[in-house]
Amino acid sequence: MANIKEVTIIGSGPAGYTAAIYSARANLNPTLISGLQPGGQLTITTDVENYPGYENPIQGPWLMEQMQKQAQLVGTEILNTQVNKVEFNDSLKKIFLDDGSIIESKTVIISTGAQARWLGLENEEKFQGHGLSACATCDGFFFKDRKVAVIGGGNSAAEEALFLTKFASEVFLIHRRDQLRAEKILQDRLKNNSKIKFIWNTEVSKFIGDQDLKSIELYHKDKNENSNLDLDGVFIAIGHDPATNLFKGQIDMDSEGYIITKPDSTETSLKGVYAAGDVKDKIYRQAITAAGMGCMAALEAEKFLS
Repeated sequence: MANIKEVTIIGSGPAGYTAAIYSARANLNPTLISGLQPGGQLTITTDVENYPGYENPIQGPWLMEQMQKQAQLVGTEILNTQVNKVEFNDSLKKIFLDDGSIIESKTVIISTGAQARWLGLENEEKFQGHGLSACATCDGFFFKDRKVAVIGGGNSAAEEALFLTKFASEVFLIHRRDQLRAEKILQDRLKNNSKIKFIWNTEVSKFIGDQDLKSIELYHKDKNENSNLDLDGVFIAIGHDPATNLFKGQIDMDSEGYIITKPDSTETSLKGVYAAGDVKDKIYRQAITAAGMGCMAALEAEKFLS
């Protein structure tokens, strides 16, 4: 008879590792499939100052490494591979792996996360964590009394810009159109904040610096000319994409591809399938909230199995 798993976790950020720790401690012998980027988005952040329990800043990759070791120590089997396909329609869920093997599992916890959309410019990766960020809540504190820019025109760009005014001396909001898509109330708050300066009809064409970002090259579409802007930090806020393509057509999602769960629960539209972290959360998107949801998913899976 096939080796049927009690709990299989797809994804390995704070949500996945926490789900694994709780499942393992409940003697459910979880299997965690780490995916392409073990540790998720935290592996591309540097200093983490807002994860409880650490007096001094810690490194994102180190935190994920510790969570992984803890999950393994309590009995999680970790597979460093990725999932090609899933079939969730039967009571036993089937997960097809890269190496051709198939896992059958009574419950599945999806914690595949989301990725910030980036501009796709040449040296963008080089400056990530070195003056370039996609999360003001995570990194805004490091730009106290500094000059920063936010790229984008929707609600998230407006919220990031407003949040950054708590720390930065000046916040440039750069948008490729001549008006924002953000809600009217947010637009009013931006206009009433003396720290915020708008740069309209403009795109970023280049990031400039040595180790750290020092300035950006701008292309002004209406004037058809370029200029340089010296800055200490840039925040990209053009949205996130949840990693949910694998599950399309099998569980309910919203129009943006985020998994829909029941109120006060991580349970999806399918019994025995749970979703935790950024794959279902487009509001908070923090390591601590993802970890909390991972705990919830494991406890719900345990209850379902018993």
